[in-house]
Amino acid sequence: MDLLRKRCVPCEGGMPPMKLADAKRYLKQTGGWKLQGSKIIRRDLKFKDFSEAMKFVGKVAGLAEKEGHHPDIYVHSWNQVRLTLSTHAIKGLSENDFILAAKINRLI
Repeated sequence: MDLLRKRCVPCEGGMPPMKLADAKRYLKQTGGWKLQGSKIIRRDLKFKDFSEAMKFVGKVAGLAEKEGHHPDIYVHSWNQVRLTLSTHAIKGLSENDFILAAKINRLI
């Protein structure tokens, strides 16, 4: 299962969220990301300055639009970015979250 070769697919709901055991297996392919409970994955990043943090956020935004799957992005302490991913339509994790996490990792 090569997440980098996959594309996010629209999720309209009606399917169950990923089981925790499956999420842990997928997480092994997305270095730096951590489970936050059983419904969210999260990554915290620190940059040399505000400008670098904002450049990164712009790249993530472009990627998210291309994939049609969007993280929550928090910029704090002038040079830190927290990303969280969850599939809101199913109130939990889906393969899309891990696909996008793996692709975000390439931007770092």
